[in-house]
Amino acid sequence: MRRRSKRNARKHKEFIQTLTFFGITIMSIMGLIGYLWVYTEIDETLVAIEVQKATLDELNNSIKELQNDIALLERVDRITETARKDLGMVFASPETISVYIEPGNLALNK
Repeated sequence: MRRRSKRNARKHKEFIQTLTFFGITIMSIMGLIGYLWVYTEIDETLVAIEVQKATLDELNNSIKELQNDIALLERVDRITETARKDLGMVFASPETISVYIEPGNLALNK
């Protein structure tokens, strides 16, 4: 009977060792898969950040170009040239308006 219990104990011990080995192996594989997944996500995030930085630089350059165009078009000589050539406008001759008020008609005298 002792032989059987020793044999059963040995089989039970081997089963536990085998189960432990497979458990550790499966956990190691799952850990490595998790590590690779996190690494891939970080890499994809870094690529997305680089793309967004490039887009930001392009948009900033476009904004600077538009601001330069606005500054060029806001100049007075540019506006007068466009008004004369494209719109056919001419400079008005200066006029002087004189208003004569009789001294008795002032609101202060009443």
